[in-house]
Amino acid sequence: MTSECLQQLNRVFGYAQFRGSQQAIVEYASQGGDCLVLMPTGGGKSLCYQIPALVRPGTAIVVSPLIALMQDQVDALTQLGVSAAYLNSSQSAAHQREVERRFLAGELKLLYVAPERLLGERMLDLLGRVPLSLFAIDEAHCVSQWGHDFRPEYRGLNLLHERFPDVPRMALTATADAPTRREIIERLGLEQARQFIASFDRPNIRYVVVQKDNARRQLADFLARHRGESGIVYCLSRKKVDETAAWLAGEGIDALSYHAGMDVTDRTANQQRFLREDGIVMVATIAFGMGIDKPDVRFVAHLDLPKSMEGYYQETGRAGRDGLPAEAWMCFGLGDVVTMSQMIAQSESGEDRKRVERAKLESLLGFAEAIRCRRQVLLNYFDEQREQPCGNCDNCQSPPKTWDATDAARKALSAVYRTGQRFGVAHVSAVLRGESTSRVEDLGHHRLSVFGIGRELDDHQWRGVFRQLVAAGFLEADNEGFGTLRLTEASRPVLKGERRVLMRHEADRSERRAARRGAKPERARNSLAITAEEQPLWDALRAVRSRLAKEQNVPAYIIFPDATLLDMLREHPMSMRELAGISGVGTTKLERYGEAFLAVLTAD
Repeated sequence: MTSECLQQLNRVFGYAQFRGSQQAIVEYASQGGDCLVLMPTGGGKSLCYQIPALVRPGTAIVVSPLIALMQDQVDALTQLGVSAAYLNSSQSAAHQREVERRFLAGELKLLYVAPERLLGERMLDLLGRVPLSLFAIDEAHCVSQWGHDFRPEYRGLNLLHERFPDVPRMALTATADAPTRREIIERLGLEQARQFIASFDRPNIRYVVVQKDNARRQLADFLARHRGESGIVYCLSRKKVDETAAWLAGEGIDALSYHAGMDVTDRTANQQRFLREDGIVMVATIAFGMGIDKPDVRFVAHLDLPKSMEGYYQETGRAGRDGLPAEAWMCFGLGDVVTMSQMIAQSESGEDRKRVERAKLESLLGFAEAIRCRRQVLLNYFDEQREQPCGNCDNCQSPPKTWDATDAARKALSAVYRTGQRFGVAHVSAVLRGESTSRVEDLGHHRLSVFGIGRELDDHQWRGVFRQLVAAGFLEADNEGFGTLRLTEASRPVLKGERRVLMRHEADRSERRAARRGAKPERARNSLAITAEEQPLWDALRAVRSRLAKEQNVPAYIIFPDATLLDMLREHPMSMRELAGISGVGTTKLERYGEAFLAVLTAD
């Protein structure tokens, strides 16, 4: 079986060898074993069920939650010469009947179906009339009510094992902490399945978090480092998505918007442009989610705090799926914490769910305010230990200045307590700095013992102190979402002087002014480090790829991803035989597109 799997990998997909745990998974599934696969985005999960589907007799049924994801996968497989199809509501009745005819005739190796359609009695009846090679349940974390992307329709998928006990099953996800894994196993009846848990690490992604100051200016500075590259900017609200996309367009950036409140035609058109064109920046809510299979996204930026570490990991994981350098950038402030707390408080979820969501938010805050390697913090959340710092995050590359903030923390906590735990940062900071505002005097807070005890720090610095106290769990933003601060039990040893508090240094006004005066705008650069000498050939390779993609009406990366073009650029094959040795050039694609690319590579 091993040799047959390797043959399919090389002949169909154009790869010489498997990566990581792929081979063990493929061999186990090809022999009919049930398995649970946890593999990071970009790790090659699809191959884990696609190759067993090719070597096993019958048709593989792939459970996929989104139409766009199905279409993208089927387009890619068709380009590789694999007989695959999908069934969903975007198709006409006639088209659906033709797919069903091909399925019943045994002409398909893979059929992609949404869970709600799959569990319909008519579809189950069709499945019972055809030999099935396996069930692949993609995005399996959707089964968990504690996960970040719960889909109720996934709960019924245990019916597959009851109805078809002899058909092996594979559940796959890129995002699942230990409780979510346990729920996947329980809900899908996978207690006897073999678990393959790969590292959650995405070493090609650089993680950066900045404290929110002037978010638009900060975003503009970040995007200047990624001119001409595809990327995603996530915002929390639909209004902010539209405003940010319009502003970026005014700045000369090819930016589009995407959110659930848009007209479905416009939303679909924008998604198609992002998938099919190079250099588009998509500004979106998390509605722009699992259906994004574009491998050459070079950056993901968050203008607002995500909901959880799982959500952050899933969203940033859409960058660099091709394994090439990518960047995950997040800009956040205390206002984001208040907003998220308000959303949790006002949700219709039960108290158990709200407690889980608050705990997840606290974990994300700990990551955002970390002063050690961010990758270590991120991996630790998923129960994975990394002994050495990664060297590819902002804290590793520019270690933050820290200071003993124990005294400042005690003053801040005391001020929150003395003012009655009923006010937000602005008011408590004014009291600490001794500002006799009308509100401070009306409330009599200018007579408190804490009035004016914090004049050594400016307003910006006190905001930083409060933000970090919330992130560390010494304070909490009220559950009603009004921005007021309350002490937690963890604050007691700090107030008693029994616990030392170390914080990230917040620059004072003079330091910030000096930094702005000395700052030089970063020149646009290419994340792939393409030199000026290589640029003309790189542009020519991308141009022929774009032309072929338009002729085929598929996204450009389905012709060849950036990683394959980069290999062509650096290896410079001069014959069809040499081109066949480039990673990602399988037999079918070599026959279809080899001459077009070779013409560019061999041109004078």
